[in-house]
Amino acid sequence: MKKLLLTLTICLTISLTTIAQTKNFIDQPYIEVGGYSDSLVTPNLIYIKFVIAEKDSRDKISLEEQENKMITAFKTLGINTEFDLTTSDMLSNYKFYLLKQKDILKTKEYILKVTTAETASKVFLQLEDIGISNTSIQKVDHSDIENIKNVCRTKAIENSRKKAIALTKPISQTIGNAIHITDNEANFDKQLQGRLAGLQIGGYSSLDKAKYEPPKIEFEKIKVTATVSVKYILK
Repeated sequence: MKKLLLTLTICLTISLTTIAQTKNFIDQPYIEVGGYSDSLVTPNLIYIKFVIAEKDSRDKISLEEQENKMITAFKTLGINTEFDLTTSDMLSNYKFYLLKQKDILKTKEYILKVTTAETASKVFLQLEDIGISNTSIQKVDHSDIENIKNVCRTKAIENSRKKAIALTKPISQTIGNAIHITDNEANFDKQLQGRLAGLQIGGYSSLDKAKYEPPKIEFEKIKVTATVSVKYILK
C-alpha cells in the first residue's frame, strides 16, 4: 500500500511539474516568426535509365552482343562500369517476351550513374550510335545534399532573427533567446529536375563522328529549400 501511494505521489509530482513548465512557457512574452532560405545547386549525380532489347529481325542482334558493345563504349568515356552501371531489377535481370511461339526476345534494363552533364550527353550519343534509343533521365541528385540542406536551415534561422529584430525595434523592445524552434524539414525535388536541354541525338548515327562535337549542355539546377518557425523571448 505504501509503495502504491509512493508511486502515485511521484506520478502526480511529475504531472504537476510538466504542467507548470508548460504554463511558464506559455506565460512568457514571446514573438514567433518564420524564416526561409533556398539555394540552387548543380546536380553532380545523374542517373540514366535505358533498356537493351534483342532485335526482332532476320539479322537478330543478341542482347549479350549489344551489352558488350555498350560496356566497351562506356569504358572509352572513362566510366567504371563495375561500380556505376547496375541493373534496376537484381532479382530478375532478364525479362522474356514470347513472340510467334518460337521467337523469345530478351530485354534488360540498366541504370548508369554519371557526374556531369557533359558525360551524360556523351553517354546518350554512344547509346544512339550502337542502336540503343530507349533512354531517359531517371533522376538527379547531389552528393553533398544533406550539408546543403543544413546550410539552408542556418540561413533560415538567421532570416527569422532579422525579421524578429525588425518587428520589435519600432516598439522599443528587443528579443532574447529562442525558446522554441520548429524545423519544417528542408527538402528538394530531384525527380522532376534534370531536364537535358540542347541535346539532339536523333540522326547522330548518320553524322561524321570524327568531326562531330557534343553540344554544351546543362541540367536544371536542384532547388533546396528550408523553412523554420522560431519563438523568441520578448523583452
